[in-house]
Amino acid sequence: MSAPPIAGVLETAIYVADLPRARAFYEGVLGLVPMFADARLAAYPVGASVLLVFLRGGTAQTVTLPGGTIPGHDGAGRIHYALSIAASDLPAWAARLAAHGVAEEGRMQWPRGGTSLYFRDPDGHLGEFATPGIWPHER
Repeated sequence: MSAPPIAGVLETAIYVADLPRARAFYEGVLGLVPMFADARLAAYPVGASVLLVFLRGGTAQTVTLPGGTIPGHDGAGRIHYALSIAASDLPAWAARLAAHGVAEEGRMQWPRGGTSLYFRDPDGHLGEFATPGIWPHER
């Protein structure tokens, strides 16, 4: 029996030590606008996906809501995520990071033509701006 198809990755989660500091970075530096936020998380729409920024330890216990339960979860360590951008926007993103004092930690020119620009958030998570041409399945 074959597996049913998976349509995509809906959410990516990172866990941070200081949620207000993380929100200042993701909203002030990256310009993301939360579609939901409370004391334990901020949810940002990113294309067809959602970037969830959780307060480390704030979701370790199961939560019961009127619609059911959300099992406890948490994470530690420095996570990697990539945000897809247009190739023409790469210089503007590099300039914006620099203007906010965020160091460009690395850059990679991929064989298929895409470019990755790497940076760190305040918790040490490795962010990446990725232009088309990295993976063979990209449109």
